[in-house]
Amino acid sequence: MKSWGCALLLSLAVAPSLAMSAESSSAAPGKASVYAHRGASALLPEHTLAAYAQAITDGADYIEPDLVMTKDGALVARHENEISGTTDVASREEFADRRTTKTIDGEKVEGWFTEDFTLAELKTLYARERLPQQRSTAFDGQFRIASFDEILAFLVQQAGRANRGIGLVPEIKHPSYFQSIGLPMEDKVLAALQANPYTKVGPVTLQSFETANLRYLRGKIGRGSNIRLLQLTWKGDAKPADVAKAGGALTYAQMLTPAGLKEMATYADGIGPELRSIIPLDANGALGTPTSLVRDAHAAGLMVVPYTFRPENLFIAANLRSGAANARNPEGSIAEMRAYLDTGIDAFFTDDPALGRKAVDGR
Repeated sequence: MKSWGCALLLSLAVAPSLAMSAESSSAAPGKASVYAHRGASALLPEHTLAAYAQAITDGADYIEPDLVMTKDGALVARHENEISGTTDVASREEFADRRTTKTIDGEKVEGWFTEDFTLAELKTLYARERLPQQRSTAFDGQFRIASFDEILAFLVQQAGRANRGIGLVPEIKHPSYFQSIGLPMEDKVLAALQANPYTKVGPVTLQSFETANLRYLRGKIGRGSNIRLLQLTWKGDAKPADVAKAGGALTYAQMLTPAGLKEMATYADGIGPELRSIIPLDANGALGTPTSLVRDAHAAGLMVVPYTFRPENLFIAANLRSGAANARNPEGSIAEMRAYLDTGIDAFFTDDPALGRKAVDGR
């Protein structure tokens, strides 16, 4: 076993039994898995190799890259294709003329967009903190944008160094939009995963807020592979972008009914609901009474992976806050995660995987 990490680094040949161990790599079997939301994004600029490395060191079972496309067809990790909030592009005079306004999923967005840059051009930019009011900007200007291929190679190295399986949970961002401009992502994502010896056999969960691309992916990979599909959902009467674009009536609220969950189970392996869909807040902003969503999803055969736990008071239920609004509150965050774990969730996304690890292992 000790030699596996070295062999992995040298040959990229991964033993399937080890690569598939991410579900219980840090937590004991039966415990919920910790998904590092954009890496350890509470501590370092999101979607950087440094943030992913920190997440793995902190015990994450999975790391999450959000994927968008470049002008020359490369997949890169950014939360959005508009990058003025997460890079230094706005300060770069040579790219001033790239500023523009686009309609993304029905909304007008102004800024700089990955699809207007080649990968080489994006590689000249530096990442910066997306939430400067809540989190440190000390690491702004230190890390570059990471391509999906770089993340896959990095994951192999880190799994070897940690000597444990680490899963990958990419989100395909704005798939209908990128398809409309001739940059579809799904086949490229699958090809990259299949070309990497680790992700060809290791645990991968592909996620999307849209439905058509997940149905397409299900047709491509079938059931029983190492790749699972997670249907992300949002609040109330909002619709998946592909449904809205096609003039459909289906809302996320309808998708989260027992009938909607049963339909989702025909193409997805799980749901990724917004936190408050599971435990809503009461009139005072405190945790209220859990809904039946976890139970209903499990009855339909779907795993439940809510998003996103953040360690600052601003994002924590009012009854668990302590200190200033923008202050870190590790104890409150852990308590909140444990309240959700009590509902029976299968995994969860957190910006601070170290706290997630404590929430799971300390129960």
